[in-house]
Amino acid sequence: MMENSHKIKKKSYDLKKLFAIREMSIVLIIFILIILMSIFIPDFMTASNISTTLVGLSMDGIIAVGMTMVLVLGGIDLSVGSVMALSNVIAGILMSSGFNAWLSVLIAIFVSIIAGGVVGALITKINLNPFITTLSMMSIARGIAYVFTEGSPVSLGTISKSFDSLGQGQIFGIPNPVIILFVLVIVFDYLMRNSATFRQIYYVGSNEKAAYLSGINVNKVKLFVYILSALLSGIAGIITLSRFGVATPTVGTGAELRAIAGAVIGGASLSGGVGTIWGALLGILLVGLVNNALILLNVSVYWQSLVTGIVLLSAVVIDVYAHAKKQ
Repeated sequence: MMENSHKIKKKSYDLKKLFAIREMSIVLIIFILIILMSIFIPDFMTASNISTTLVGLSMDGIIAVGMTMVLVLGGIDLSVGSVMALSNVIAGILMSSGFNAWLSVLIAIFVSIIAGGVVGALITKINLNPFITTLSMMSIARGIAYVFTEGSPVSLGTISKSFDSLGQGQIFGIPNPVIILFVLVIVFDYLMRNSATFRQIYYVGSNEKAAYLSGINVNKVKLFVYILSALLSGIAGIITLSRFGVATPTVGTGAELRAIAGAVIGGASLSGGVGTIWGALLGILLVGLVNNALILLNVSVYWQSLVTGIVLLSAVVIDVYAHAKKQ
């Protein structure tokens, strides 16, 4: 058993150099893209556009943190966008009904955790396929959001300034959603690299059977990761609610694809065992910059989905090819 554990550790640590190369490559691409956009799109380097772009991709970035952990685990979570919407709607309805803003937030986050716990339990206890399970939760959570709102946006009315500042405030000129994103990235990246508990996610994703034989409670790790993914999705929903002041059941539509795209572009493998939080952030930033360029160039919004799909497909092809070479 110790030998199996050693092999898993050796494999994960050997990939550190690969992570660094992948991440530096993305940084270089982003740097070149920024230079080109600055030259050909005069409005790109304005403070307003940079701030709007960063705030816009912050929610996808927060969700991508959880998605990266799920992919490293060897799973997938298609319910993140819907859980984001459910959290957004529940908190919004409670606030509009006169509930305390922060109590409403806690209830909405708790519901998000429950959703993640249900997904994790179905996967671990009944051995359901993660794709089907999270696809089902995607429909269920989004359906509940639509039922609660009857498909219409819910205005919050007058709420506390402290909650308003969560999504609309700034610290030293940096928007709060961007600060929250970077804090979460720093914390979870540190935990993934240094915490024994979070390192188990890599071990399970690399070789589930060997991880089990080495004494790791595989089901507990899986449940933990899916709950974290739902929790982060719920947080994204709350920040979005604070930012716009309206609860909308359509919030987070397509967020799962953007999160997967960002994580895979950043080096996460669909086969599990590989990926970093910083890499996912860089992937989200790259996709966000491309979409921002299309907007500034007055390209139809429909092209954004097309480009995101092409980028995701390219990243998956590269991932499959790289995995095949390592085999």
